[in-house]
Amino acid sequence: MSLEHFLNNEVSSWMKQEGPASDIVLSSRVRLARNLEEMRFPTVSSNEEAKEIVETMRTHFSERTFQELGELEFLVMEDLNALQKRVLVEKHLISPQLAEHSTYGACLLSQNEEVSIMINEEDHIRIQCLFPGLQLTEALQLANGLDDWLEEKIDYAFDEKRGYLTSCPTNVGTGMRASVMMHLPALVMTQQMNRIIPAINQLGLVVRGIYGEGSEALGNIFQISNQLTLGKSEEDIVNDLLSVVQQLIAQERSAREALVKTSNIQLEDRVFRSYGILAHSRVMETKEAAKCLSDVRLGIDLGYIENISRSILNELMILTQPGFLQQYAGGPLRPDERDIRRASLIRERLRLNI
Repeated sequence: MSLEHFLNNEVSSWMKQEGPASDIVLSSRVRLARNLEEMRFPTVSSNEEAKEIVETMRTHFSERTFQELGELEFLVMEDLNALQKRVLVEKHLISPQLAEHSTYGACLLSQNEEVSIMINEEDHIRIQCLFPGLQLTEALQLANGLDDWLEEKIDYAFDEKRGYLTSCPTNVGTGMRASVMMHLPALVMTQQMNRIIPAINQLGLVVRGIYGEGSEALGNIFQISNQLTLGKSEEDIVNDLLSVVQQLIAQERSAREALVKTSNIQLEDRVFRSYGILAHSRVMETKEAAKCLSDVRLGIDLGYIENISRSILNELMILTQPGFLQQYAGGPLRPDERDIRRASLIRERLRLNI
């Protein structure tokens, strides 16, 4: 296994699989924030201290195996160029913060890319587990297993009253962020998301874009996650999130049924217009590609479009990002060059999927 494995395989193996409610839920993620005992947090640590954390993690874990995941690949951020890091961000394997702001950061990645352990991001350690569809409980179980595995060799900063100690006060307690990535085009089309988002926020959850905090909900894809980490167990947090997600699934399905009943021909026209744009355009910007891909994915789910895999949305949403386009081009591209290459790539992939 090598860096090229993660850069050249555009779609993680977990993204190719079908999961529960995968017509609406693209993925489930659990992330645990941890810090090493008696070490200053990354937000205030020196470069020497950051290097020490990286070497500690390399020494203990770079050649160890974990259950069926096998040996994890150890990648150091300063050994990667900006484009390589951007590709890993676009695949959700590392965070934008680790890529952009962590001079002495690193990560441990499993070959199937379900597991990413980020080092010296906002905290010393961030364990991330990703599963297809609605599998929050399974993601939590794997994250807890990895947490115990790490703690066999290192000691965490922990307080009996406050729980796990973290750089940001909002993560103190369990240190856990659970989230699901959802495709909600019908709720957007029927303008229900404008009232749903404030209601979700009042429940202690937050709605973000495809790449988390500060990102845009491209292609009608939203990330729903918990805000509270203190005062509840990991299981309670996951169960609360599951309850809301299941309601959103029901509302999205109901909105889709209503659109089919009241505006079937208009909806079908929208789907096939977007398909036509994707299949024939010579220039394609990121936002337009995301919007059209969302329409086509909805058309596949509703049975308007046949013989195209549902996973095409996962694949093309990654492939058409700026980092991947430049990775395949072998170097930097101007925005207009990326738009031309994006359109060409989409046309080719659609032909392969027919």
